[in-house]
Amino acid sequence: MTMTDSEKERYHRQMIFDGWGEEVQQKLMNSSVFIAGAGGLGSPVSIYLAVAGIRHIRICDYGMPELSNLNRQILHDDTRIGINKAVSARDTLEKLNPEIKVTAITDKITEENVEEIIRDVDLIVDCLDNFDTRHYINAYAVQKCIPMIHAGVYGMRGQLTMIKFPETPCLWCINPGSPPDTMFPIIGATAGVIGSIQALEALKYLGGIGSNLLGKLLVWDGAAMEFQVLPQHRDQNCPVCSRYHQSHEFC
Repeated sequence: MTMTDSEKERYHRQMIFDGWGEEVQQKLMNSSVFIAGAGGLGSPVSIYLAVAGIRHIRICDYGMPELSNLNRQILHDDTRIGINKAVSARDTLEKLNPEIKVTAITDKITEENVEEIIRDVDLIVDCLDNFDTRHYINAYAVQKCIPMIHAGVYGMRGQLTMIKFPETPCLWCINPGSPPDTMFPIIGATAGVIGSIQALEALKYLGGIGSNLLGKLLVWDGAAMEFQVLPQHRDQNCPVCSRYHQSHEFC
């Protein structure tokens, strides 16, 4: 693929970064990413991946924006209330970068349809707010050996890791089970910080530049403005990934 003059101008400021250039940019322009969730985390993730030139973004959300979402879900505004979030996201992202393809998926992810919804992508980015759905995606990512960047936020705190089976623990190893669904506090800037780091992790991985949080959990305390990076270990009895390790049936 030859870059057009407009693409060279659009991506110039990142292409002059040491080690980036046209080679890394071409990798991004040949990449496809599945983003699960078009809310607080999905907003900064999808925006920064779109403007960086990811060729195809598949963004999935079955909900609709509500007024109480707008303190953090910057893909949407008051005029989008009542419109599906994935559709609203697509409209925003295509305006930000008309040179990429954005597919809006309006279905709810279930254990039965997860394969059909995600399909063949280079990377999954978990921007969800519930662990039931996260674990459906995690199981599919393990089965297909698709890398996944997981993040979660609460108030002024956030966490982030990159899962790449069979090299790292899977999400169940790190966060087994599903806590009860409850309404939790969230500051918009917290989602902005963690979502932006998710996007950077994605760009580094897809571009083959820098290093990723493989087998490590980054924990951010915004109130104290402190970062910690904690090592993560595989659960030998994990119901999701251990059977593949035991049988050596990797992708």
